[in-house]
Amino acid sequence: MGERLRPWRIVSSEYRVDTKFLRLRVDRVELPSGVVVDEYFVRESRGFCVIFALTTTDDVLLVRQYKHGVAQIVIELPAGMIDADETPAACAARELAEETGYTGSAPEFVRTFHADPTNATAHFHLFVVRDAVRTRPPQLDVTEDIEVSLAPVDEVRAMALDGRISGASQVAAVLVSLNHIGR
Repeated sequence: MGERLRPWRIVSSEYRVDTKFLRLRVDRVELPSGVVVDEYFVRESRGFCVIFALTTTDDVLLVRQYKHGVAQIVIELPAGMIDADETPAACAARELAEETGYTGSAPEFVRTFHADPTNATAHFHLFVVRDAVRTRPPQLDVTEDIEVSLAPVDEVRAMALDGRISGASQVAAVLVSLNHIGR
């Protein structure tokens, strides 16, 4: 079985979109079977961080915001894209402060996930921040309009399981974080 499972060979690549929000590459690939696929699209990204932040009163920070891809208002953990020359831990601290105005302990790395391994290079890095307190006003990007709320740990678990938190990366982040903190 191992003989059959091999990486695809990239015959050629070109970028069709290269903007701040999206970098889209089209590859011509040869599969292990010898079949050539002329247009296999791949979204490139430096990745993003998701932050499970616990306050000093043991509540979890949540953000509610409009997401244009699904054209819905969603509930999530704070998260954001990694900037050029930024470490995932620095991104986690920055995004938490920018989106919520909260800061806390140094971001504690939990694990890295493939965001969408079928057609994207992005990984997301999950961090836990403890003892989060509001230390400043949020500093939102032009595309962000965010409501910040707090919820007890058990309620956040219920939200991930019943669909109120619906993004796959977000559900995974909640459940893995809860396991990580022993809850």
